[in-house]
Amino acid sequence: MNEEKNKMKYPLLWIIIPCYNEEEVLPVTAPMFLKQLQDMIHAKLISDQSRILFVNDGSKDKTWQIISDLAKQDEHYIGMSQSRNRGHQNAVLAGLMEARTVSDITISIDCDGQDDITAMTEMVTKYLNGAEVVYGVRSSRDTDTAFKRSTAQLYYKMLNKMGAEVVYNHADYRLMSSRVLDQFADFHEVNLFLRGMVPLVGFSSDTVYYARHERLAGKSHYPLSKMLHLAFDGITSLSVKPIAVITSLGFIVSIVGFIGIIWAIVMACIGSTVAGWTSIVCIVCFLGGIQLLSIGIIGEYVGKLYLESKHRPRYIISDRTWKPYKREYKG
Repeated sequence: MNEEKNKMKYPLLWIIIPCYNEEEVLPVTAPMFLKQLQDMIHAKLISDQSRILFVNDGSKDKTWQIISDLAKQDEHYIGMSQSRNRGHQNAVLAGLMEARTVSDITISIDCDGQDDITAMTEMVTKYLNGAEVVYGVRSSRDTDTAFKRSTAQLYYKMLNKMGAEVVYNHADYRLMSSRVLDQFADFHEVNLFLRGMVPLVGFSSDTVYYARHERLAGKSHYPLSKMLHLAFDGITSLSVKPIAVITSLGFIVSIVGFIGIIWAIVMACIGSTVAGWTSIVCIVCFLGGIQLLSIGIIGEYVGKLYLESKHRPRYIISDRTWKPYKREYKG
């Protein structure tokens, strides 16, 4: 009985790791995650009942088979599989919601080993000192190309200008307590941008800085096209300022057009009109481009409303390596 009490007095941690076609890197990083978990258990920071949850995001390779084999090798490994690929953000959310009624704290981290796994110790320590959310923030971007570094900096500045509350140089490496997750469950958006949604929940937060490494194996599943899509999704999911910008731009263009009309009338009255094919084409092309861009941005918002109105599930779990249970201790 005393042994059970000692186990339960430490917070129960679930490490949430989304996986998509990670058959090359998973055998490399899985032992690293397990070692970090065991180090924290031995340091009496977390409960021995803590788990490492791999969320298979509809992988087409042997990722799910590897996860299943890991679960048989050690009880600290568990896994669940989505019925189809739903994207990184949905995979993270699925893991968080699965852990919500079971764990006291969760840490979400990517599978590729680029984020410093040992930073988890400091995250848990800051939770024990009172922080409900701990953000993992990159201390530098020295490993990025000059293009990626400059565009990332521009993106974070743009998000803040648009009114979105995001943590600079933070992705999805973070600790969240069960209290935060209970409130986060009330957010029902289909269009997910977790790094912008978590700060909206509130609660006391802290930051852990770490150096980001190169991917340990395999190839990145986030090419430029996906990064741009995530960036645009983040802006349109968290802010309506683009529509306000369109309104302001439309007002300015209208004023310029009105001045142009007055100028054209005056020129016609004094008989100074000349053939102006080039100027007309330029004006038409300019206004046409502005209109199409504006319609496209507004259409993006309308499309999001359409998807939200359907209330479709954000993830569907088809397999688990364990039988779900609920936590007995809530820290």
